[in-house]
Amino acid sequence: MTDSGDIRLRTLSPDHHDRRTRTNMNRKAPSSRKASSNIFGSGKRAQKRGTRYTDLSEEEADLLGPDQRDDFNGADDATMEDGDSSVVQQVNEPEPSRLQRKASSSSSLSSKDKSRTIPFRPPEKQQNKFPANVVRNQKYNVATFLPLVFYEQFKFFFNLYFLLVALSQFIPALKIGFIVTYVAPLAFVLTVTMGKEAYDDYKRNLRDREANSQKYLILEPNGITDPSSTITPTRAIPSSKLRVGDLVLLEKNQRVPADVVLLRTSDASGTCFIRTDQLDGETDWKLRVAVPSCQKLQSDQELLNLDAEIYADGPIKDIHTFVGTFSIHGNSKNQLAPDPSSSGADVPLVPKVEPLTAENVLWSNTVLAAGLRVNLDMGKTVYAQQIMTDNEIPNTIVRTSTLPEELGRIEYLLSDKTGTLTQNEMEMKKLHMGTISYGFDSMDEVAHQLAIAFGGSPESNVHRQMTMPTGAQLASRGRRDMSSRLREVVMSLALCHNVTPVTNDDGSVTYQASSPDEVAIVKWTESVGLTLTFRDRTRIDLQAPDGHTLSFDVLDIFPFTSESKRMGIVVRDTTTHEISFLQKGADVVMAKIVQRNDWLEEETGNMAREGLRTLVMAKKKLSSEAYNLFKDKYHEASISLEGRNEAMAKVVADYLERDLELLGLTGVEDKLQDDVKQTLELLRNAGIKIWMLTGDKIETATCIAISTKLVARNQYIHQVAKLKTADAARDQLEFLQSKLDCCLVIDGESLQLCLNMFKTEFIEIATKLSAVVACRCSPTQKADVARLIRQYTKKRVCCIGDGGNDVSMIQAADVGVGIVGKEGKQASLAADFSVTQFSYLTKLLVWHGRNSYKRSAKLAQFVIHRGLIISIMQAVFSAIFYFAPIALYQGWLMVGYATIYTMAPVFSLVLDRDVNEDVALLYPELYKELTKGRSLSFKTFFQWLMISLYQGGAIMIMSLVLFENEFLNIVSISFTALILNELIMVALEITTWHVYMVASEIVTLFFYVISIAFLPEYFDLSFVVTTRFAWKVAVIVAISSFPLYLIKAIKSRVKPATYTKLL
Repeated sequence: MTDSGDIRLRTLSPDHHDRRTRTNMNRKAPSSRKASSNIFGSGKRAQKRGTRYTDLSEEEADLLGPDQRDDFNGADDATMEDGDSSVVQQVNEPEPSRLQRKASSSSSLSSKDKSRTIPFRPPEKQQNKFPANVVRNQKYNVATFLPLVFYEQFKFFFNLYFLLVALSQFIPALKIGFIVTYVAPLAFVLTVTMGKEAYDDYKRNLRDREANSQKYLILEPNGITDPSSTITPTRAIPSSKLRVGDLVLLEKNQRVPADVVLLRTSDASGTCFIRTDQLDGETDWKLRVAVPSCQKLQSDQELLNLDAEIYADGPIKDIHTFVGTFSIHGNSKNQLAPDPSSSGADVPLVPKVEPLTAENVLWSNTVLAAGLRVNLDMGKTVYAQQIMTDNEIPNTIVRTSTLPEELGRIEYLLSDKTGTLTQNEMEMKKLHMGTISYGFDSMDEVAHQLAIAFGGSPESNVHRQMTMPTGAQLASRGRRDMSSRLREVVMSLALCHNVTPVTNDDGSVTYQASSPDEVAIVKWTESVGLTLTFRDRTRIDLQAPDGHTLSFDVLDIFPFTSESKRMGIVVRDTTTHEISFLQKGADVVMAKIVQRNDWLEEETGNMAREGLRTLVMAKKKLSSEAYNLFKDKYHEASISLEGRNEAMAKVVADYLERDLELLGLTGVEDKLQDDVKQTLELLRNAGIKIWMLTGDKIETATCIAISTKLVARNQYIHQVAKLKTADAARDQLEFLQSKLDCCLVIDGESLQLCLNMFKTEFIEIATKLSAVVACRCSPTQKADVARLIRQYTKKRVCCIGDGGNDVSMIQAADVGVGIVGKEGKQASLAADFSVTQFSYLTKLLVWHGRNSYKRSAKLAQFVIHRGLIISIMQAVFSAIFYFAPIALYQGWLMVGYATIYTMAPVFSLVLDRDVNEDVALLYPELYKELTKGRSLSFKTFFQWLMISLYQGGAIMIMSLVLFENEFLNIVSISFTALILNELIMVALEITTWHVYMVASEIVTLFFYVISIAFLPEYFDLSFVVTTRFAWKVAVIVAISSFPLYLIKAIKSRVKPATYTKLL
């Protein structure tokens, strides 16, 4: 497994209701570092040919396990660590965009039977039945661009209001001044919006082109000229040209372009490692195995001579389950099937059939982008700039500058776990052995004791520890020195795992496994002196502290499953030939397997409270006779056609999992992101309910919920898992209804059952809980939860994640936040806001969100007030003069009123703040007030409507009461009073003065006074400079604005705002 190669697979998300793509992956010669795959289709042909294996359905069901229903979308990152190359065959059609899937599903698949059978080298006609392997993330096309942009703009009340006002100016009776003064601002906003959307969609198109043009090698049967040639004929094509049935050669660190079946690998063992970070968010490595018959071939070229086909069962929503078969027919040049010429009998040949499971499949997925909400406003651009220039949250990017105010009204935060709350870096922190415990600071002592144990006579030590019967071992425990005990537990930890050491090109060694916990433990054994140097499916080599090699044969492996919650391994020392059964697992199951003790339960609880992930290590010695007896019974169980899994598990339990010696308890820490605990506590105090949605198993998620303080100390944690029936789900919901102060931990299967059977009841109860943790969640489930919370509560939902599997959830939220992390930038690029740390969310919401929302509320309402007051003045004026269609203000007065006379002071409200940053972060409870929406509601709109009605009427009526002989004087008096009234109203609304605010008031007043001299057609200068003009304007302004000042002063005394109590 040295000199191994990686394959990182980029895949397209299958439509699980319509079809699913599969690929076959073969390893090539070790020197090639390549992989190939074959793409399979679906449809009527698959349905017809699928009848060939109807007699195998029951056996396949036993072989491949029950149908699970966890729906995953994401990409499979395959890294071929046990070899350098792989050949894969695509079994289902490559997935295009979501729109293409919908269009093609009805035509390419039957609504009943969606299984398919795809031969090697399928005919052109069959390949052309399936959609192209094209990624399309664009939001618009030529036909939908304008309608969608306009809809996104005018679905908001304020934009619709301004549109209606602008349209009203085309009615002669309602026309006031120049139409351009109303249409131009709205047209400007729409133009900027469309330009921004067009540019963003163009960038998405460029990314699509890059993805679709990624080159892949396929085996080319038409290029074969000499069957004996050792050169494999290949041809490079872009991923968009891949078709169902193609044999694809994948190289190290490539992403899989479509769902494929692994045919061959360049490693002799026929294995490779993949990474599923775009499926379930996990960055650990998972083992995949090539089809045995194909792995036996001498070269990839021989695949082109096979008369074989792959059967794929109908698509399901579980990435861990796949039902299929690999069949070889007729005369095979590779002797993989019987040769009819050798038998001499003219009889039909029975095809050689091998089962295909999920371990033979490399999934594929493409993250599809969805539309983002757009409501362009210049003030929001300022808020976005303030966020991006904040030095305390560096590298924060606002990708949707139209949503900052939404940050101020978040009530639900849905967070991913891996890479978001945690760093996905495991480190072993504690080893407990019953009578002694080693913490992180005392690991040097472990290394010292281990060196002593191996230093004297390693062979005798090994012989003694490996041959001593369990009973005698237990009896002599008190006489055994600590070095021997440590040697035994460290040796067991170094052997009981599925970790593979891989040598990189630079000579360094990395460990790869399906569980990061196992990698952390193996790294720890290396740090104390016992190093894993080699691992394949049959042998493990360890390097002892004194430098010599310990070699063990791997006889049996019992992998970890979510049901068993443990993994075991049977090894044989190649020196002493002694056999040992080693097992580690969760305390809840291991406590029943190990010998009686008085410390395991207590210490497990202590480590769990520290937020450590615990594993119990145990051991049992086996004689050759005992092992042979177990092997015979286990083989009998493995070939049974009914209840195979249960029978095999029973044999293991009866012959191996009895009276195991308890060696020790390990505690592994999943490192949290910086300041996660403080951030979650502050957000909870701000009234935000936090949900953690993760693809991890339920035990891991519970542990992280405790360590992050998502669950309060001593808070009851209610776990719901493996619900199968509606009655069971109903019972759980009834219990939760009576205990709303608990934290709910629920797995994906149970969550889906609740959503299917009791959607409304579940959401109603779950949204009342202080914390919810959903485990084994698929990306689709995450998005569904976000949408359901929005629909049911009508509250703002923020989703945060860092991987491609979080994109659907992020886009389903009101506000999406992406973290730039180890899993790439897909979440960051798809989100409205991009941050580099989870802790930045505090300032983003509590400070910037608060300011943006309150400022937007003031700005929006004041802009409406500015338009309403002049409209009301015109209405009063027209009513007094018998509704004559005479414009009160015309020309430059209207242009100036909408621009230089009021724009700067009103716009300066975007700099206002009611409290300073320290107070906002110190008292997050202030954030709760914003979620009630009192700053911007129909009530406040009605209040400003009344203010506009009063002030507009007062200014106009008082101007007429103080009637002058010339009409020109009414215009000058009323317009001057109007401008001064607006400047005063802005001043009354400001809470904290900024130098720009003062400057905007003074400069605007100065410009107005100066402009009077240049507008003689509207102002009589001889009258404007008189005292009569001054006192009349002063009286009008006092009547229009002083009552509002008085009301505001009284209200601040009688019912002060919450924040004023902290100042």
